[in-house]
Amino acid sequence: MTDLEHARAAKDRLRQTLAGRDGITGIGISRGADGYGVQVNVAQAAHRAAVPDHVDGVGVRVRVTGPVHPQPGHRSGRTG
Repeated sequence: MTDLEHARAAKDRLRQTLAGRDGITGIGISRGADGYGVQVNVAQAAHRAAVPDHVDGVGVRVRVTGPVHPQPGHRSGRTG
C-alpha cells in the first residue's frame, strides 16, 4: 500500500524523467484499491513504452487520452 506522500514524491521524480518526451500529456496521482499511484496520460498507445511500470516502488498507470490542446481563451500553464 502506497501512501499519498510517497506517491507524490514518485510523481515528481517521474515528471523529471519524462520531461520533454513526446506524447506525454499529463502526470498525476491516482487512487486505487491498494493506495495511491502515479498516472501518466499519453497521446497514443505507442508512447506507453517510455513509461516505467513502477517508480520508487510506486505503481504507474498509463492512460491513453489522445492529444490534448488548450481551449480557446485559456492560458496554458498553471499557477500555484
